[in-house]
Amino acid sequence: MPKITYLDDDNHIVEVKRTKGRKGLLVVSFLILSFLMGSAGGVFGLLAVSSSSNIKEKLGINLQDLNINTNKTEKLILEESSAFIEVTKKVSPAVVSISASKNVEDFFGQVVQEQGGGTGFIITNDGLILTNKHVAQAGDSLQVIMSDGKKFDAKTVAVDPTNDLAILKIEASGLPAVELGDSDDLQIGQFVLAVGNALGELQNTVTLGVISAKERQLTAGGGSQTEQLNNLLQTDAAINPGNSGGPLVNLKGQVIGINTAIAGNAQNIGFAIPINQVKAAIESYKKTGKIIKPALGVRYVALTKEIAKRLELTVETGALIISRAGQPAVVAQSAADKAGLKANDIIMQINNTKIDENHTLSGIISQFLPGEEVEIKYIRDKKENTLKLKLGSTE
Repeated sequence: MPKITYLDDDNHIVEVKRTKGRKGLLVVSFLILSFLMGSAGGVFGLLAVSSSSNIKEKLGINLQDLNINTNKTEKLILEESSAFIEVTKKVSPAVVSISASKNVEDFFGQVVQEQGGGTGFIITNDGLILTNKHVAQAGDSLQVIMSDGKKFDAKTVAVDPTNDLAILKIEASGLPAVELGDSDDLQIGQFVLAVGNALGELQNTVTLGVISAKERQLTAGGGSQTEQLNNLLQTDAAINPGNSGGPLVNLKGQVIGINTAIAGNAQNIGFAIPINQVKAAIESYKKTGKIIKPALGVRYVALTKEIAKRLELTVETGALIISRAGQPAVVAQSAADKAGLKANDIIMQINNTKIDENHTLSGIISQFLPGEEVEIKYIRDKKENTLKLKLGSTE
């Protein structure tokens, strides 16, 4: 039997197909699998079944006769939708567009103004704003546009030496500010919203998705301007050019990540910096006026069962110290180098925190201060060892 597709009175797409049941009964199969599997599109598409009278009128079918509990379905969808709406209302006033401009010479030697842009979000009522470093460095002058249209000149007051993070400042008071969440508590499959200045033109665009993966590592940028980013969140919430620096938000309305990169050869594969990596940078700026970060001085890969099996390792979790992108596994004269850590060592634990999928090496280290002493448990040649070292710093 053919499929039937139409718009109901609320302009929601409804698609059904007719088949014969075993006793000649008409069976209506609604295409709601995407919702049941957690797809963002399915949430809103399923709203179409909330109006059983429209379907009865157009198809001559009463959903109650088919034992489909429309009241329960409608209640479920409205609850989910209400959560998304409330999160958007809570966060959007603190999300800003950032316009960057700089003077450059064109092919004919004429000075022209080059424009760039991105997104940021306010973290203090007196005008501190988080964004990506590549957004802040896109121009010689920066302007912040609030959600209500007000404009402020902005200056970059701090940049992260090891991450795509910058702190801006505008001269204002009484501003709406976001609430920061706990990115360590995130679960794969959890709903998140991305808010940003899509395409540099569509301010405060909201997209819905899930946490697709954690602990991603990638090289962002292109040509001579590249940066190695570690411990990223992966999401299928649509992140477009202009979204850089915007917040990734949980359903409590808390920022749990900063949108920073997309996979250009794929669909809906975006990456965000976990907010717990950012908190120490914020505190460092507030105390010292710059971002000073603790540094261990190793390059590593987070172990998984697959990696451990392929390398025939004795453990399936931890941080394997290894050369990456042609760079040495252990940075010369770093804290790790001075303490004697070597390539192929597997760091298992920092103080009392074991390294696993929810507690990454970089995430754990970021919670300490430069110069602070930590105890490291590691495996070398299949034997467990312990050492103590004082963390270095980068700024």
